[in-house]
Amino acid sequence: MSIYFLGINGVIGSGTFLLPSVIYRYMNLSAVAVLLCTAVTVSMIALCYADLASRFTGSGAAWLYSYHAFGRFTGYELGIFTWFLGCCTLSAEIVALLTTLKSFLPIFNRPIVYGVAALGLIILFAIINFFGRSLVKFVNNVSAAAKIFTLIIFIVVGAFFIHKANFLPLIPQAALQGPMPFIHHFGEAFTPIFYLFTGFSFLPIAAKQMNNPEKNIPRVLIAVMVSVTILDALMMTVAVGLSGTKLGGYSTPLANSLGTAIGKWGYAFIILGMLVSIFGVAFSASFNTPSLIASMANEHGMLPKFIGKKNKHDAPWVGIILTSILSALFATQSYLFLVSCTVLASFIQYVPSILAVVKFEHSNEYPTHGFKLPGKYLIPIFALLVSCYMVTNFTAKTLLVGAVIAIAAATAYFFIKSDRSYEEKHLKWLDDLRLKGEKEGQVTNKSAK
Repeated sequence: MSIYFLGINGVIGSGTFLLPSVIYRYMNLSAVAVLLCTAVTVSMIALCYADLASRFTGSGAAWLYSYHAFGRFTGYELGIFTWFLGCCTLSAEIVALLTTLKSFLPIFNRPIVYGVAALGLIILFAIINFFGRSLVKFVNNVSAAAKIFTLIIFIVVGAFFIHKANFLPLIPQAALQGPMPFIHHFGEAFTPIFYLFTGFSFLPIAAKQMNNPEKNIPRVLIAVMVSVTILDALMMTVAVGLSGTKLGGYSTPLANSLGTAIGKWGYAFIILGMLVSIFGVAFSASFNTPSLIASMANEHGMLPKFIGKKNKHDAPWVGIILTSILSALFATQSYLFLVSCTVLASFIQYVPSILAVVKFEHSNEYPTHGFKLPGKYLIPIFALLVSCYMVTNFTAKTLLVGAVIAIAAATAYFFIKSDRSYEEKHLKWLDDLRLKGEKEGQVTNKSAK
């Protein structure tokens, strides 16, 4: 249950409460259909992660899978991008939290107050994480339960105040001018909706700190995607039914929608739940992200050993400090830009992970433990096509940021004095496996290679 709540906290966050207005502006009521379409496609990617999580018990997720499938350099690049993704997510949630506070506490409009608050939140998360997973588990479970309760109350109470007339128009007039305008509007709605689901990829990052991860993580990934899809679809439908065309102009769409229906108490309730929800996702990211770079240093020596150091509470304290510094820098950017960067980093880690599923399915190098992806290559191929489609929705600025991160990481790779003994041990393990197979006649030359 704690792993499930960690997954819920990683997925349901600021996007659920702030992006419905952006999504509505592009697709009106049809945004619900786009949301369901996006949920199905993202679930295909999540199933690939479930398959991979069933093969490995180590921490690291995307970078660990790519390392075993395509080698050291690919795993290293994916690890850096996944860390970048975690820092962007943490920063985006902090910016969203402070943006929400601005709506009813004008003092946060002052740059100094805003900056101090952002830095204070990052330090708070770091302090909590220094005390290890016992405190993390408690905060995470409370936060996840609170956000689910908030969404259910919004859906149940809001359903009594829906006006059918608000469901029109179904599609914006501008999107009906031809195929290309429709594709443009669909793509513009697809990217923010995709952000609503991206957090699932963080779940396997701290696998080594979980009980029986190769069986529990696949189950939880599926449960989380189903739960979030149902909640988001109902949430979007009720929000449109409450506000209609006004929804596109709200800065806090769910709070404004319920506030319009039942008064200021409805607004206050959603704002409170929203703050708890955003805090939860930020906290989840602050827990998973340091574990990522610590695993890169500890499990395969891709980074200097000191980065993987842990304190007496088993918390990666060096990783926590590095993550806090980078997240503080990103917190100076706008929310929508950070959302775009998060989706880009997600795309970059999805593609190699999906290809890893195909490779392992073909070679059977790392058999699954308790979870078997149905359809063999069908789901990975579909997930790969969806991931490639995402490229068409990125701005030049976002792509430039991705290129700079990739080049900087590749350059650093040749200068970082990482522990190559891990690589030697891994190659020796493969040689032993090959020799054993040749002796026992249980492995073919192809699979041994």
